[in-house]
Amino acid sequence: MASQSIAAAPPAPPAPGAPGRSAWHRAGQALFYLAAVVFAGLFLFPIVWAVLRSLQGSSADVTPPTLSTLIHLTLANYTGLLGTGTSLWHYAGNSLIAALGTAMLTSVVSTLAGYGLARLRFPGAALAFIIILAPFMIPFQAMLTSLFTVLVWLHLANSLPGLILVYSTFQLPFCVYIMRNSFASVPKEIEDAALVDGSSTMSVLGRVMVPLVMPGIVTVVLFAFVFAWNEFLAALMLLSSDSRMTLPVALNNLATGLYGRVDFGKLDAGAVVAMVPCLVLFLILQRAYVRGITAGALK
Repeated sequence: MASQSIAAAPPAPPAPGAPGRSAWHRAGQALFYLAAVVFAGLFLFPIVWAVLRSLQGSSADVTPPTLSTLIHLTLANYTGLLGTGTSLWHYAGNSLIAALGTAMLTSVVSTLAGYGLARLRFPGAALAFIIILAPFMIPFQAMLTSLFTVLVWLHLANSLPGLILVYSTFQLPFCVYIMRNSFASVPKEIEDAALVDGSSTMSVLGRVMVPLVMPGIVTVVLFAFVFAWNEFLAALMLLSSDSRMTLPVALNNLATGLYGRVDFGKLDAGAVVAMVPCLVLFLILQRAYVRGITAGALK
């Protein structure tokens, strides 16, 4: 009877590290990597497709893609885009000035404002933070007419500095929010220790706090740069001189031919050229950007 009961007992589960568990672990890793590749392909497909279409003829966007069009690639769209009467690099330089100016001004102001709202105690601090966030509810496109009037009064109409001020004004609510949460995530004891050692408030901010909140600053810089680099409507409405046009406006003008005909080939090539700086900047700063977004979300 004892031998029968022993024979009928269920088998013991495999110990940790046994072959059965190792097989499940490898299967789980394979599924994870497969899902990662699939999702990466979904995100990269629009970029790859834009590059392929830019290397085809100008009529590629209005005809169904075939194997021959995907194999026979040409640089005609790029040479035609760069060979126009007005240099494309001039417009790219205007966009670069506007984007860098917006990123610098927004990062400086939002860092100072975020530090003040997170660390300094003054009457009405909560109300001031709510007022700063209020422009979130107002699309800036609805205020372009009023903004143009203000820029004329300030003698900044039809100028890149005026465009930088407009961009920075509407980037500040989100950027101040990010920086306030970044400063609030730093332990107060670190700042107190620096103040006890005799450092001033500005010295603590520059030497102690800024290095600790660098992911938030990188997030602000990237967000402001990408917005200013890609923005179209405000630049179209607030700039009237052709020499001051930014790259998105210039691409729209260059891609339009006779009787309103759109040259999709040049437009695709221009879109690929325009996305390169944003992609390069993001790839360089992506680690700090992800940490900054996570910190802002959790706080």
